[in-house]
Amino acid sequence: MASSTEQIDSDDGMDEFMDKFKTERYKNAFSEDRWEEEFNKVPMFMKTAPEEIDPKKYPELACLQAIIHDEDRPPEEQARSLKDEGNAFFKEKNYQKAILSYTAGLKKKCRDQDLNVVLLTNRAAAHFYLGNMRSALNDAASAKKIKPDHLKALIRGAQCCIELRIFSEAVKWCDEGLKAHPTEKKLQELRATADKHKRATERDARKAKAKEKKLHGENEALLAAIKDRGIKLLQSTKPRQHGSDSEDEDEGSSAAIAQLSLHGLSSQEATGAQVFLDQQGSLHWPVLFLYPEHQQSDFISAFCESNCFIDHLTVMFGEELPPWDTDKKYIPQNMQLYFEDEEKEVLYQVNLEMSLLQVLQHKRFQQPFKNYIIIS
Repeated sequence: MASSTEQIDSDDGMDEFMDKFKTERYKNAFSEDRWEEEFNKVPMFMKTAPEEIDPKKYPELACLQAIIHDEDRPPEEQARSLKDEGNAFFKEKNYQKAILSYTAGLKKKCRDQDLNVVLLTNRAAAHFYLGNMRSALNDAASAKKIKPDHLKALIRGAQCCIELRIFSEAVKWCDEGLKAHPTEKKLQELRATADKHKRATERDARKAKAKEKKLHGENEALLAAIKDRGIKLLQSTKPRQHGSDSEDEDEGSSAAIAQLSLHGLSSQEATGAQVFLDQQGSLHWPVLFLYPEHQQSDFISAFCESNCFIDHLTVMFGEELPPWDTDKKYIPQNMQLYFEDEEKEVLYQVNLEMSLLQVLQHKRFQQPFKNYIIIS
């Protein structure tokens, strides 16, 4: 009977407690409006670490930080705590702060070389994900120097070399790694990738060299064709160096070829037109016709040296006259053409029956290094 009474009293007490729990607010609880924000201040449940740790706002976190950075602890313990701190930042993808923590751990200069290797490889990973490939490679190399068979260091070094496009070095990293870890699939895959890119790069380099050699030969042939025709190229004035005549001639030839490729005969203009030598040995020149009276122009991208001006003018001003020639004055047979001697600033009339080559061979015609010949 007594136990029954006790049970009833206990139930009554629980009921009373539950009624009180429902009606009275719990002291020191999270507020209903800001419970998520306050919950996020508890270190165990934080989603992300704050940029600055204010002891008043984050007292628990400030205590933990003080423990981590306690200078009275042994260097190994400090370095290990900083490594853990860096790992936490790394998991949050806050790689810059992770690098700071790993660097602080390395500065402790602890005697635990395995820990130093981990700090280096972890910092290399953080640098890698930030795109700092050279820094990542340096850290991987430092880790490998301490522990030559460290797998993560070897993999990271190979990855960095591939990203930096130094594929031969990537192959070396993989070969070193496969000596210690012959069955490691990641190293095998990286080596295959590096070797593929290495062979492709070498092939591209050979192609580029062959193309450069071919272009040089074409420029030599082009320059020789221009010289054989007696066409004078107006080169920029440069101080001549003392030396033999043959040396001067060789230097002049090289300079002329350089000019051909850099100053207009290899066009940098929007038209892309340039003088070229066809398979039959004929030169084709870009020619610009100016009509100052109407501020108009015509452009022929490949005017064969054997063609006469009248032939082109008949096509340009034949059956259909240009809309700007309202007075119909531009009749091919009545037109007058001139080229300018830029050195003397004098105009010379061109016979319409003359070929382009005959004009280019005129004693007062000097072709400046432009991308086209100007006729007005």
